[in-house]
Amino acid sequence: MYKGMKLKIIELEKDKIRVTLEGEGHTIVNALVDEILADPEVDVAKYVIKYQFSDPEVFITMKPGSTKEPLTVMREAAQHMIDRCDALLSCLKN
Repeated sequence: MYKGMKLKIIELEKDKIRVTLEGEGHTIVNALVDEILADPEVDVAKYVIKYQFSDPEVFITMKPGSTKEPLTVMREAAQHMIDRCDALLSCLKN
């Protein structure tokens, strides 16, 4: 059973955040970054995996004048992913 994800905040400011996602790979992080970029207040969202077995580092910056904080955008993006997965699971059960 999946126990959850460990997130380590490296840098957090009003308009940017840099975090690592322990033990995760391209699949989940790429989907998360795509979902984050769907928010019109996001300026940049990207990730890097420096070495083959290192944890991915996600970087988000907000557009000037944005009313949202990057951590909020990250939470909302994760919730959208959960909602989509729940909808898919619901379809598969019927």
